[in-house]
Amino acid sequence: MTTKYKLLNTMISDMQQQETLYKPTTFWEYGSRLIIQELEKSDIGDFRKLIISRNFFVPGYTSPEYYADQDKYDYLIDEFDKIVSDKRFTTRIKRTFTGYTSAFNDYRVLIASNIDKKPFTNLASESTVGNPIEQHEFDNRKFSRSFLNYSLGLNFLKQTVDTSSIKTVMEIGGGFGTLGEILLKDERNEAFYINADIPPVGFVSSYYLQEVFGKESIATYDDTKDLGVLDIEELKEKYKALNICSWEVPKLKGKIDLFVNFISFQEMEPDVVQNYCKYIEKLEPQYILLRNILEGKKKKSDVHFAGVTEPILGEDYNAFLPNYRLIVQDSEVFGFVTEDGFHSQLRIYKRV
Repeated sequence: MTTKYKLLNTMISDMQQQETLYKPTTFWEYGSRLIIQELEKSDIGDFRKLIISRNFFVPGYTSPEYYADQDKYDYLIDEFDKIVSDKRFTTRIKRTFTGYTSAFNDYRVLIASNIDKKPFTNLASESTVGNPIEQHEFDNRKFSRSFLNYSLGLNFLKQTVDTSSIKTVMEIGGGFGTLGEILLKDERNEAFYINADIPPVGFVSSYYLQEVFGKESIATYDDTKDLGVLDIEELKEKYKALNICSWEVPKLKGKIDLFVNFISFQEMEPDVVQNYCKYIEKLEPQYILLRNILEGKKKKSDVHFAGVTEPILGEDYNAFLPNYRLIVQDSEVFGFVTEDGFHSQLRIYKRV
């Protein structure tokens, strides 16, 4: 498959030569194809507006149908407004439809849980790169669901352990680069960020972070693909962040302070996650912060194409990370319980 984007073509072509462990698994075989097709028809500068992106790696608080047919929902709001005397009721409905209420509730937890230490989360505001269709503003700061999810995760970490020494942070499957944006936007964090992903998402996150921080600051696959070793300490001297491909993870040399995975491990198959965990352990992070559905990702079926063959559960991480101990988990405060009873659970592991 070829596209109009040179870097994406290189990434896709090189991925075909890699072991299966570094290629898209069941869930992302389906998703990647749709995303590439949509990017080919559209402009990457609008990637956060695309329905496919919002279904796979640009999470939102509201239903995708709201922005697909907003006039219909606005009509319902107007009808409600005609039959209620207390106009605040209309405002509440509109804020529910737009996701504002859910976003504000997460923001309240973020403010209430803040601790004034690294990684700082109390100043950064999200960029508008990618033309987001859903972004909420509180106290002159912009937030998407992704931005609040990661910020809450970092606050959960700060509430639990001593994070004062955390500077080098690595992530696998980092969506469009939100964690990197949060860490790098506040200079007090003194952060260096590494993200490894498959195309096309790795291509999108490279675009996003370079647009936010400048091309000279963010290394992409073009900068790293010909290097035999990715020496973290050496690369820190040249870049603020690395955006590498999944098959480059074994080339990393050095030490990280924190490893993060939000959601994407649960979208992979167990053997792939176990392989990544093997290399994560070699980098000796002090802490590991994970977000995973307690009940596991839905399985692929004839009616549910975007699913996995075998769901990843919490016990799997315990087995895949033998040198780490689970010290706390949460799904009610910093995590999330869905309306249909699924628990998006945060888990923190410490090296033993």
